[in-house]
Amino acid sequence: MQPPQILLLSNSTQYGYGYLDHAEKEIRQLLGAKATVAFVPYAMFDWDAYESRARDRFGKMGYELESLHRWQGDADRLLRDSSAVFVGGGNTFRLIDRLHRHDLIGKIRARVAEGMRYLGSSAGSIVAGPSIKTTKDMPVVEPPSFSALNLVPFHISPHYLDPDPNSKHMGETQEERILQFLEENDGRVVGLRESGIVSVRHDGVRVLGSLSARLFQRGHAPWECFPGPLTWC
Repeated sequence: MQPPQILLLSNSTQYGYGYLDHAEKEIRQLLGAKATVAFVPYAMFDWDAYESRARDRFGKMGYELESLHRWQGDADRLLRDSSAVFVGGGNTFRLIDRLHRHDLIGKIRARVAEGMRYLGSSAGSIVAGPSIKTTKDMPVVEPPSFSALNLVPFHISPHYLDPDPNSKHMGETQEERILQFLEENDGRVVGLRESGIVSVRHDGVRVLGSLSARLFQRGHAPWECFPGPLTWC
């Protein structure tokens, strides 16, 4: 088993920036000077359009990218020949449904254990954890299981929004929903604000960028983890 090389983004598009622009430096650090990327488009409905967008953006960084939907029935070969996998964002239920139905959970997990680099954005970051139970998405399809890739031993809650003290909205906050998850599940959750990034490398887990992450652990009050090493209670 090789040391993990994982980069988890809260979002792929940041206000005022183009697609993946805000994370280009970290993506280049993950992928290196040269990489072939297997793209997982299944969180979106139009796989061809999503592939085209991702291929153009990675091409501008000097990387080759091919989508797994063009290799159905032979996904093993593309994953074997690729040095990295990028799991794009969209609807988490749609994504995990396709990962299970196309038998990709074990295949991606095995390749990451062999050293393949993993890049996830939004839903693609959620599925890197033990399950998709921290998603905010509408269940537009019913997946065979909520179990995910389990590449990291914590859940990701992307697009994390802090409670607005001036809001008149009386619905649950994202923090309240995460705390409900911990009432029923003994787990750990990283709330990633927009532009937030988590890196998992041989030197440990780190919060990257300029913003802190909100950490949740059963039996403890939520707390802030500022850029640097991510540590739990």
